[in-house]
Amino acid sequence: MTGLAGIRRIIPHRFPVLLVDRVSEVEPGSGIVTLKAVSGREPCYADPDAADAYPLGLLMESWAQSAVLLTRWENPNPDVLADKVELISGIRDVVVHGDVVPGDVVEHHVRLVREVSDAAILAGHSLVAGRKVLEIGSFTMARRRAEELA
Repeated sequence: MTGLAGIRRIIPHRFPVLLVDRVSEVEPGSGIVTLKAVSGREPCYADPDAADAYPLGLLMESWAQSAVLLTRWENPNPDVLADKVELISGIRDVVVHGDVVPGDVVEHHVRLVREVSDAAILAGHSLVAGRKVLEIGSFTMARRRAEELA
């Protein structure tokens, strides 16, 4: 298991945008399982009229951070300005099966489909208590040097 300190040594995300709490399994170059505990104290629930359902965009971002963790596991990049930046270049075949609410622990499963020097294709799903809440059929990520994006 890898907690927040280990995650912060691999990817540059920090509070409040770091949306992965723990890595429970990893097979570098193949797959990863991460955990995200959803709390009612998160910024998205600051509005007293906020819906109970965790925003889909944040759920997908949490899954995407898990994908970045997998692709960076053996080549950490804790300082985004010092190396390449991961950019989402496409997401396809997304299926939402149900809501995630405060108190849920989301288990993200990501598998690497293919990787070349500056891009990766991944796929996977997310579970809450064994119930599938999200499927990602294809997630493509490109890497570009930080100075090229400035």
